[in-house]
Amino acid sequence: MIEDGATDQGSVTTVRRVGETIRRPVRDFTPAVHALLNHLESVGFDKAPRALGIEGRDEVLSLLHGEPAFKPWPPGLRSERGLVELGHWLRDYHRSVRDFRPSPGYRWQQHEGEWRPGMVIRHGDLGPWNSIWEGDRLTGFIDWDFAAPGYAVDDLAQLAWYAVPLRPTDPERDPGLTDAAVLRGRLAALCSAYGAQPGAVLEALEALQEREAERIRRLGALGIEPWADFLARGDATEMREEADWLRANRDLLLGGA
Repeated sequence: MIEDGATDQGSVTTVRRVGETIRRPVRDFTPAVHALLNHLESVGFDKAPRALGIEGRDEVLSLLHGEPAFKPWPPGLRSERGLVELGHWLRDYHRSVRDFRPSPGYRWQQHEGEWRPGMVIRHGDLGPWNSIWEGDRLTGFIDWDFAAPGYAVDDLAQLAWYAVPLRPTDPERDPGLTDAAVLRGRLAALCSAYGAQPGAVLEALEALQEREAERIRRLGALGIEPWADFLARGDATEMREEADWLRANRDLLLGGA
């Protein structure tokens, strides 16, 4: 966990811990994210940071205690039980956010349209690197910069993409997670905990990968950050390769021959 007084550089922003708070630069989407976090607090959802206000040029958020799940993943996340924790977290988050109606004037970093009926506000960056764990217990998700209107299944598809994971794996960095049968079991555990069918999640993921790669190419080519950085480091190419992997392994992930 980040030490008191220390700073941490992510792929998009730099954060600083001050006591039991996290300070981050205010952005044009900060009011929208704070409205979302305030709603979650009002309905009793306690596995997300609290928005505590603005001080100078920084937003102030409560600190979630625990460690982010960087690779090699902690034992809790390498077990199917960890996938159950993630599925329950996302199910409870989507239930908590169903009644949130964002103001039409809110700006969201990742969205290029408006909220419509049937949408939720997605977290938008549901990788293990944003999940916080105390031992085998998930304490919540941080880094809500990419929150935006979207469909709930896309959050679940993104979480499966990175946490099952539904992408090529490395025996050294992903011990125990290279066998198709293991990945199939992990996908099933996540979907069962959330309450969804694996086939529907894979279908949503195929479409999500295509949209995300297109957005990186389009916005990155215009020099718009952070997509310009994503394009420069090869994210769009990597997503295309991962989409090819998903298509090649779809039947195995769903239990086919």
